[in-house]
Amino acid sequence: GYSDFCRRIFQTICTDPGPASMEGKFQQQQRRKKRRDLTEEQKQEIKDAFELFDTDKDKAIDYHELKVAMRALGFEVKKADVLKVMKDYDRESSGKILFDDFNEVMTDWMLDRDPNEEIMKAFRLFDDDESGKISLRNLRRVARELGENMTDDELRAMIDEFDRDGDGEINHDEFISIMTGDT
Repeated sequence: GYSDFCRRIFQTICTDPGPASMEGKFQQQQRRKKRRDLTEEQKQEIKDAFELFDTDKDKAIDYHELKVAMRALGFEVKKADVLKVMKDYDRESSGKILFDDFNEVMTDWMLDRDPNEEIMKAFRLFDDDESGKISLRNLRRVARELGENMTDDELRAMIDEFDRDGDGEINHDEFISIMTGDT
């Protein structure tokens, strides 16, 4: 119903994930077997990013294509991060990595994301004035940036739907409830 619609609007902006750290990748790879799998949507995102940036369609991507593909998936990678992936996975020293390797790396990185950190990063995208709350003005700006043509009444109704303390704005805890579906 309406709650789900409001939640989807809030979550739209949150599909842009954040940076991954290279530290501890070895230990995390050792634990990988015990972890959950990516959603079908996440698997498709990886495939789409690879295909989009495999500009010469040779089923392999070079350093520059890799960097752009990783950033498109929301990882704020530095040159050293990309070079390490190339070094670890360019087995034929061709200067390129194949889809299976890209898929393995991106799957690991996506599974390593901290969901709470991602939620707080999304909150900060809304809270551009750093007030610690999402106001009608913040929500209006985000809706416009996303091409959502919504009236102030509709936006106010979205805030009212999740505003538990009745202050007319969405605070951290209320935003976490929206993003986790715990309302």
